[in-house]
Amino acid sequence: MNQDIFANPSYDPYTSPALFSGVRTRRMFGFFIDVIAILILTTIASVFVFLLGIFTLGLAWLLLPIIWQAVALCYTAFTLGGPNAATPGMRAMGLEMRLTNGMKPYPLFAAIHALLFWFSVALLTPLILLISLFSDRKRLLHDMILGSVIVNSSVERR
Repeated sequence: MNQDIFANPSYDPYTSPALFSGVRTRRMFGFFIDVIAILILTTIASVFVFLLGIFTLGLAWLLLPIIWQAVALCYTAFTLGGPNAATPGMRAMGLEMRLTNGMKPYPLFAAIHALLFWFSVALLTPLILLISLFSDRKRLLHDMILGSVIVNSSVERR
């Protein structure tokens, strides 16, 4: 049944199936909400860096090629690794992240989680996301590697 040595038995999909009901679909929609939020924040940050570049004689413009990566990483680290253990998109869809031992993720873990997601998709193609179809907890490859699980927050609070 549960192969993780240190896993929290309450995150077993066979004994608590409600925790994982609809997680895959809600996670996709939450991802799209987060992408829109990151695009808005990146646009605001780009305008700020552009204006700052005028005052620094173009020196700040060197940040423009990496600004979306920095915004996305900070967004994920401080929302997913925050007290709600969910990005705004995940919260809108009623999801939150837990480590398999039951703890909430911290900012460094959330940043590593995001980086591992983007590296796995970039290196192994988006087809790597099909792993969730065969995972009993509907986890992706980077969730399995890091020992995290996405659950329904309404069920988790009960």
